[in-house]
Amino acid sequence: MAYFDNAATTFPKPDSVYTFMDQYYRANGASAGRGIYAQAMSVGQLVSDTRSRLQKLLNCPAKQIVFTPTATIALNIIIQGLLQGERKTVYITPFEHNAVTRTLHHFELLGKVAVLQLNVDGHLRYDIDEIRQQFSKNKPDVLIMSHASNVFGLVAPVEELSVLAKQQGATVVIDMAQTAGLIPCNTGLETIDFAVFAGHKTLYGPTGISGFAMKPTANLHPVLFGGTGFDSANQDMPTSVPERYEMGTMNSVGIAGLNAALRWIEEIGVETIRDVEQKNRKRLIDMLSRYDFIRLVGIEPDNKYVGVVSVLIEGISSESCGSIFDRLGISVRTGLQCAPLAHKNLGTYPAGTIRFSVSYFTNEADFSELEHALDYISENI
Repeated sequence: MAYFDNAATTFPKPDSVYTFMDQYYRANGASAGRGIYAQAMSVGQLVSDTRSRLQKLLNCPAKQIVFTPTATIALNIIIQGLLQGERKTVYITPFEHNAVTRTLHHFELLGKVAVLQLNVDGHLRYDIDEIRQQFSKNKPDVLIMSHASNVFGLVAPVEELSVLAKQQGATVVIDMAQTAGLIPCNTGLETIDFAVFAGHKTLYGPTGISGFAMKPTANLHPVLFGGTGFDSANQDMPTSVPERYEMGTMNSVGIAGLNAALRWIEEIGVETIRDVEQKNRKRLIDMLSRYDFIRLVGIEPDNKYVGVVSVLIEGISSESCGSIFDRLGISVRTGLQCAPLAHKNLGTYPAGTIRFSVSYFTNEADFSELEHALDYISENI
């Protein structure tokens, strides 16, 4: 299969990730924080080293790294923790994932939150002056922003928007599932309270390990409870971070894979990885643009994008295209991509789009297979 579904999870991973995970799991069977014997302590050291590498990569040495199984769980821990107490006004971008919108919808039904969208103009640009007026009219308690849309790859000016929100005293949450390790972001800024990462996407690690960076002083109520291997006699969750939000047995082999991926990123360099992905994105757009039955969606000049491209194919529904590409040996994502709000704003709801997404490892063979598939569709449409 030619793999063009890297926005869901990057594939393949660096060889060092596969090798280190295999070696690690054969040699280490202990759980972090569950003993003071050598093997458990070794696992703890790996976890600590991985946190340090994430702090460095995300430019947030003063923030704490909390590990979770998925970015969705990370967002739930943050959102549910922030929405305890009185009713809140929450702003989001028009392109949020269901990990955010479904969670907020639940609290809307309970009458605990009012959800508003940031203004974006017809060219998909964030209107800073208009957003400033929005905040003046309806003061934000929380601002949640996807750093890049998982539907069409648009990158949001999260650092600039975080300053506006913080001027109003808001808590700022950035979803970096599509950008951590790819698009530099100074998550160490005082204007950013939480930054979520997905280990299996642009960090090139395995599935099952994600998390978030947070200010140690952030007022986040725990919403999940259980054993932490720390202060076990106390029936309240620990007050220290990250222990307060890391309950249960840690995915140590996933952290091992993420550790190997982070070392690979350090070796290759974020700028090089981004340059290669952008070249692959350009090649993808150039190829798709050669076919008159394909319409690219959400691409505007002067905007910044990651390697995600959505299209419509004339005469074929987006859902039908998934099985067609599958038969032709191409892995793509079709439909709403778990982000119906983005499609409503793009005018592609409810059918959705065909989403192609490239990575550092998208190669000549992938593009050759895609070209053959598109030629076949062109001749048989």
